Amino acid sequence: MPLGPWKKKNKSKEHLVENEVVSGGHTGAGSLSKSAVNGAGLPAPPANLRPKLVFHTQLAHGSPTGRIEGFGNVKELYAKIAEAFNISAPEILFCTLNTHKIDMDKLLGGQIGLEDFIFAHVRGLKKEVEVYKSEDALGLTITDNGAGYAFIKRIKDGSVADNVKVICVGDHIECINGQNIVGTRHYEVARMLKDLPKDKPFTLKLVEPMKAFDMLEPRSKGAKPASENKIGTGRGTLRLRSKGPATVEDEPTEFEEKAVKKVDDLLESYMGIRDTELAATMVEVGRDKKNPDEFAMALDETLGDFAFPDEFVFDVWGAIGDARDGRL
Repeated sequence: MPLGPWKKKNKSKEHLVENEVVSGGHTGAGSLSKSAVNGAGLPAPPANLRPKLVFHTQLAHGSPTGRIEGFGNVKELYAKIAEAFNISAPEILFCTLNTHKIDMDKLLGGQIGLEDFIFAHVRGLKKEVEVYKSEDALGLTITDNGAGYAFIKRIKDGSVADNVKVICVGDHIECINGQNIVGTRHYEVARMLKDLPKDKPFTLKLVEPMKAFDMLEPRSKGAKPASENKIGTGRGTLRLRSKGPATVEDEPTEFEEKAVKKVDDLLESYMGIRDTELAATMVEVGRDKKNPDEFAMALDETLGDFAFPDEFVFDVWGAIGDARDGRL
C-alpha cells in the first residue's frame, strides 16, 4: 500500500502502607525478573505469568503509600491504583513519576522505570470557560492518559489559550461546545479544536487535577520540548503497550531516546499532540524498514486508527534514520 492520508471495590488494606510517607517518591520498588515475552498484538499473559514487579504509589494531593502489581497496561494500572485507595478508576486523570506536582516532563507514558514512584492525579474542580477564537491556533498541545481522558500538556506563550487564565496545564477537556468528548483520542480532540471557526466564541468544560494546599502555585505552561521524554531512573523499564502484553526491557538506547524525542516533536508540529508511547511505537516500527512506503504500510498495520499525512510520514522516516545514523 502506498503512502496515504492521516463499582467501587472494597478497600484492600494489604495494598496500603500507613506509616510509609514519601515525598518525591523513589522508595524501594524493585524488579524481580525480565520478561521474554515480546511482540505487540499478542494477548496479555495470565496474571500469574507476568513479571512480579511491585511499584509504590500515592495520590498526588496526599495519601498513605500503596503497593501495586500485576498490571499490563495503563487501564489495568489505574484499576490497581483505584483498588488500593478505594476510589473508582475513572477518578484518575493521569499519573506522574517521582513527583506529586503537575509536571509534564514527568508524565507517565508508555514506560515506567523499575524504581519509579507513581503519583496519581485525581479529578478535582470542574470549571467552564468561554473562549473567543481570535486566531487559527489556540496554542494548546493535547495528550491523553491512555484510558479515555484528553488533557492539556502545554500552553504556548502569548496564545489565545494563554490569555484565558482559567485554562491550565493538566486540565482534562471534558466537553467542547456541550459535546462530551470523554473517550475521544487526543488527536481527535486536537483536530476538533483546530476546526472550530475563527472569530467566534466556544465553550470548554474542564476538570483540573485535585491539589493539596502546598501544591497551589501559578499555572504552568507545561513541558518544554528540549527536556521532555526522560524515562525513569531504574536500570530497566516496564514497557506498557496499548496492544499486547507489557514487557520488561533495558533502558532506552541513545538512538531510541533521540528518535522518540524527534518523533514526539513532529507529532506536536503536525497534529497538535504529544504522545511518547505513540512516538516510541513509531520508532520501533520503523527501525528495520527499508523505505518510506514499507514504513507507511507498517504504520497502517500497527496504528490503523491514525491517518497520518504523507509529509509527516516522510519526516518521521527521516528522523528515525537521522537518529540511527547519529545525525540528531
